[in-house]
Amino acid sequence: MAFNPNTRIMLHLGLGSFHRAHQAVYMQKLINSGDTRWALAGGHLRPDMIEIIDALQRQGEYTLETISPEGKHHYEVIHAIRHVVPYEPTLSGLIEIGAHAATGIISFTVTEAGYYLDDKNNLDLNFVDLKADIERVRAGQVGQTIYGALVTILRARIASGAGKVTLLNCDNLRHNGERFRAGFLQFIDWIGDSALSAWVQANTTCPNDMVDRITPRPTSDVKERVKAATGRDDEAALMGEDFIQWVVEDNFCAGRPAWEQVGVEMVDSVSAHEEAKIRILNASHSCIAWAGTLKGYQYIHEGTQDPAIRSLAYNYVTHDVIPCLSPSPIDLAQYRDVVLQRFGNEAIRDTNQRVAMDGFSKIPGYIVPTFRDALSRGLSIDSVAVLPALFLAFLQRWHKGQVSFEYQDQAMPVAVGHAICEAADPIQAFCADVSLWGSLANDERVVAAIRQATAQIRFLTHSS
Repeated sequence: MAFNPNTRIMLHLGLGSFHRAHQAVYMQKLINSGDTRWALAGGHLRPDMIEIIDALQRQGEYTLETISPEGKHHYEVIHAIRHVVPYEPTLSGLIEIGAHAATGIISFTVTEAGYYLDDKNNLDLNFVDLKADIERVRAGQVGQTIYGALVTILRARIASGAGKVTLLNCDNLRHNGERFRAGFLQFIDWIGDSALSAWVQANTTCPNDMVDRITPRPTSDVKERVKAATGRDDEAALMGEDFIQWVVEDNFCAGRPAWEQVGVEMVDSVSAHEEAKIRILNASHSCIAWAGTLKGYQYIHEGTQDPAIRSLAYNYVTHDVIPCLSPSPIDLAQYRDVVLQRFGNEAIRDTNQRVAMDGFSKIPGYIVPTFRDALSRGLSIDSVAVLPALFLAFLQRWHKGQVSFEYQDQAMPVAVGHAICEAADPIQAFCADVSLWGSLANDERVVAAIRQATAQIRFLTHSS
C-alpha cells in the first residue's frame, strides 16, 4: 500500500458509526483547514459491516447528517478516511499499515465489553472468546480480539523497525487508556511473549480520553434524506446529533494531529470530564433505555419525554451523582440538563435496543462506582439503586421472551442471565454476581436499596 511520504497515518480499528461520526469528523476539520499532515486509515477486526466497508471503498467518502434538538439538519461530506481496508481473516491490510513507519497512532472502538476487564482491571478469563484468542495467538495465529489483533500488528511493527506508536482507546471506558494498557499487558503475559511486553512498555503510550456524540445505527431513512437534500446516493450515509465533544490526555509518543485547532480539548487529565460523562450521560442513557423498553417505547426520546421516566434519570443525577462528584470543575447540574435535552431530540430516533445493550458491562462500568462513592461517604444510594433495578426488570422481561428486540450483551453469559431470573430470589442472585458488583457483591445495603427501588418502578414493570 502506497503512502504519501509527507503524511502521517492514524490507523483506526473499527469503522462503525461512532468513529465515522466522531474521530473522523475532527480529522475532516483539519483537512478542511488546510492541514493534511495526518490521514486516517481503518478497517474492521471481524467480518461484519461488509456492505458499509464496500461502500466506503467504492465511494471514497460518506455523508454525515446531523440534527439539532430544534430540528435543524446539516449535511457534511467526510473523506478523511483515506485508506479503507476490507476485512479478511489474516488482517494483512491492517498489519501492513500498522507496521509502517508512517503510522504514529493506532486507535480503536470495540465497545466497552470488548476489553474483558473486571473491576480490578484484571482480564476475566471466564469469557470463552478471550480464552480462545489467547490460545490462538499463543499458537502463532492472528488474533481476533482487540488485544490479539494488536499483538499481531505490533509484532509486525517490531520486525519492520517502525518504532514508537500511540495506542488510543476511543471507547466509553473509565480511564480507558490505562485500563486498556493493563488488559493488553496481561494478555501479552498470558501468551508468554516477554520481549513484546518489554517493547510495548518502552515504545507505546495509551492516553485516556473522553468521547461524546449520540450516533444511532443508520436506517434507510437517512439515505433517503441525504438523497433528497444533496442529490447523492450514499450507501454509507449516517446521522448523529449536532453535539460533539472530545477530551484527550496529551500523552502521545509518536506525534499527533493538531486537534486543538479544531475543537478537541487537549488536557493533562480527563478524569473530571470522563466521570461526568460516564455517570451522568452514559448511565442516564441506559436508565432511559431500560425504563422505556419496560414502558413499551421504541425510542430514547419517547422515554425522555415521559415525565415519570425522565424523573428517574433526573433524580439519579441530582440526588446521588452530583453529591459524589462534587466539587467539580464542571457545572454538573447544567451538564445534566443539556444531556436530557439531547436525549429528548426526536429527530435522532435513537433506539432503546441500541442503548440498552451490554448491561453486564454497563452496571460495573457506569453505575457501581456511584454506589461505592456514596456508601464510602455515607450518602444515599436510593436514586442510583433505581438503575440496576431497571436493568434487572429488563432482564426478567428478556428472560420471558417479552422484549420486542434481540438483546445483545457481550459481557453476559446467556446462562447466567437466565439463572439470575430463575432464582428463588432474583434480586439476591443479581446482587451476588461478582462480575457485576465486584467487592459490593452481596452487600446488604445494596440489596435493600434495590428491593426498595424495585417497588418504586413497579408502574413500569406492570406495563406492557
